[in-house]
Amino acid sequence: MTALLRYQADLLLRSQRWLPPVILYAAFLAIGVQSGQPVLDSLGYAAAGLLPVAAWLVRICVTGEPDAARVCVAAARGPARTHLACLLTALLASAALGVVATLVVTLISDPASNGHRIHVPPLRAGAAGLLAALACALLGSAVGALTNRPVLRSTGRAVPAMLLAALLSVVLAGSPAQAAVSGLVSGSQSGRVPVPLLPLAGAALVTAAAFAAACALTARRSP
Repeated sequence: MTALLRYQADLLLRSQRWLPPVILYAAFLAIGVQSGQPVLDSLGYAAAGLLPVAAWLVRICVTGEPDAARVCVAAARGPARTHLACLLTALLASAALGVVATLVVTLISDPASNGHRIHVPPLRAGAAGLLAALACALLGSAVGALTNRPVLRSTGRAVPAMLLAALLSVVLAGSPAQAAVSGLVSGSQSGRVPVPLLPLAGAALVTAAAFAAACALTARRSP
């Protein structure tokens, strides 16, 4: 699996297809996160924006390899393992992006509650923001896994489904991503730093199930 991950990571970096989602995410943060804003609000904003980026990175990884090369790798390593490597590469890339965004947002934001009335410990806020970002990266990867090949092969169906599922994952009550982000926003109002372990665990379970289903379907549909 390590060799497959290195191979997929090299494909992702060399393709430069990661540039549009990363640049869009950077612009999203530049518009919505300003220096001196309450740290928990800004971290919630950054985490929410990571979810569709994670889904986009999954699409890049599962569709970026030429068909002939993919068939050869699948024949050598197995179609399920090959597809899992694509999904894990995208997840690791989005998690790394979330770590960088969380660090930058924590450093430039005001360690205070909404209204700047209560001091918020920056290290605890950064840790909470990182957990929320990881939850969103996980759930976004799950969305990408269930709305792209092999589940949906047509671009005309996959892209709208991915965008709609990403939006619903952020705003619907009961979603781990929505719970993590709303916890940060609520914490900013009260001055208490949340610990979104439950949303993170829920996102991890959903992602594991989505990855397993996508890999199983890949194995069934492979020649």
